[in-house]
Amino acid sequence: MSNLDKVFHSAMNEIHNSKNQKELENFRIKYFGKNGIINLEMRKISSLSIDERKNLGRKLNIFKEEFRVILDNKKNQFEEENLLKNFEKEFLDPTMPGRFENLNDAKIHPITQTTEEIVSILGSMGLCLVEGPDIEDDFHNFTALNIPENHPARQMHDTFYLEKSENNNVNVLRTHTSPVQIREMKESKLPIRIFAPGRTYRCDSDITHTPMFHQVEGLVVDKNISFANLKWFVSKFCRIFFEKDDLKLRFRPSFFPFTEPSAEVDINCSFKKNQIILGEGDNWLEIMGCGMVHPNVFKHCNLDSKNLSGFAFGMGIERITMLKNGISDLRDFFDNDKRWLSHYGFNFFDIPDLNWK
Repeated sequence: MSNLDKVFHSAMNEIHNSKNQKELENFRIKYFGKNGIINLEMRKISSLSIDERKNLGRKLNIFKEEFRVILDNKKNQFEEENLLKNFEKEFLDPTMPGRFENLNDAKIHPITQTTEEIVSILGSMGLCLVEGPDIEDDFHNFTALNIPENHPARQMHDTFYLEKSENNNVNVLRTHTSPVQIREMKESKLPIRIFAPGRTYRCDSDITHTPMFHQVEGLVVDKNISFANLKWFVSKFCRIFFEKDDLKLRFRPSFFPFTEPSAEVDINCSFKKNQIILGEGDNWLEIMGCGMVHPNVFKHCNLDSKNLSGFAFGMGIERITMLKNGISDLRDFFDNDKRWLSHYGFNFFDIPDLNWK
């Protein structure tokens, strides 16, 4: 066995027998330091013949690379062990309530408050709360909602695609809460009167968009449901939510693959000193989309569109929260700034007022 082979085996034994990161660092200095064993061997190359120089240089480079890989693996092992030990010492139970010097400092997040308001209002109007999975397959998220193969919503830059499932289905993080409607129409008995709040995901991030955001969808399916029913329902919800009896609404013709006819809903407002005043003025702000359920959607759910009709509506919870509470930047919702939450947050006993006509 050559001297270099002995050095290699000795180094291997020292690495495997090292008990902590300090010993490992001493080993690194011993072999790879400025005056370490490997560097001393490298200095001998100049005194060798060309053939011996090539042979020794090749061996040294192989040994150096193998040593570095083994060193890194051992270092990672120690770091993981230390991390686990720290976790055991500093155990944190995320289900425990937060501690505050003053309980009055604790606030309900605006998104949570708005969601609770929506649940209370829609529940009082006769709809039942339902939920669905955040991970959806291609059928529920796109196909059943009459979204064709070439629709922009299916493109990679708009949708988070996941690995295919065992049965080779395409899975995505749901881009809207509308798939919940499909599940209800396929599984529930008629008539259907439901709403579905929840998280949704799209590849977008700026002052008005975040990769994860919240939506709420509503669906009513029965015989003889008309656009007039939809208009009355949406108008009543908006006036209760924004606490404005005289709130004006405008229904603009629009297009959504899953409804026909479709409309976007605007509410009247005015702009004063960089503030939006809702319920007064001649300006308009879009707040939601709605429409009558498309016959193709009924077909995908095995429902008879000739004898049934229905309306659906959907809105972004962040958007209506911003409008109602004067919040200008969507990203502030997720910055975890206690000062911001103290200003825009709600007290624990702030209960929605449902007495608006």
